[in-house]
Amino acid sequence: MKNVRLILSAALLVAFTSPAFAADCYADYKAKQDNPLRLHYGVAQISGQCSKAAARTQLSQRLAARGWTLLNVVSVFGPDGLSQRKDSAGSNFLRF
Repeated sequence: MKNVRLILSAALLVAFTSPAFAADCYADYKAKQDNPLRLHYGVAQISGQCSKAAARTQLSQRLAARGWTLLNVVSVFGPDGLSQRKDSAGSNFLRF
């Protein structure tokens, strides 16, 4: 019984510390707005599962609420990738 608890504890620890369930997940993306055509590159925090699919779902909704259309999610990453993208995202850094 002790071994079973130990194995289950270890499995849960691995599951919840894996990148797929990381607490700090971010995505960089490209979006557009029509009439007149405007494009932007941005970085946003993603909640829940850290995946491109989750980022697409969340960003599509967030951007649409402000009149933007998501073109694509470039990548998902952890907090270590924030500093290298901050200048490129400009005013769209953690905006949406």
